[in-house]
Amino acid sequence: MQNIGQLPLGVAILAFLIGIFGFFVIILGLAFLFVAAGFLLGGVGVATVFGYTGTVAGIIILILGLVILGTAVGLWNQELWALVLAILVLIVYAVVEYLSSAWFGLVIVVLLLVYLAAVSRHFD
Repeated sequence: MQNIGQLPLGVAILAFLIGIFGFFVIILGLAFLFVAAGFLLGGVGVATVFGYTGTVAGIIILILGLVILGTAVGLWNQELWALVLAILVLIVYAVVEYLSSAWFGLVIVVLLLVYLAAVSRHFD
């Protein structure tokens, strides 16, 4: 248990990159909401298509961005739930990479999975 509390450099880098990605996803979700609100309030003829669909898409993207950002914070704080969530997402991504025959991406995902499994003792 002496390793808990020492953030490995690779986890710090992953948490930082995931946090940046989450921030941009949140910005994208907010942009969808603002554009949808503009269509709804502006009276543009395509308000029913872009307004309501854009609002729903914006809310979903915003929630996804908040989850991604929360996962980054959890990884930074070495929370076990964040490690499990990151591993589950990487497993899904590995299946997608395998099914699309993207071997280079699959190798990177497998390396990330092996690394996260190796540093799992740092999480509580």
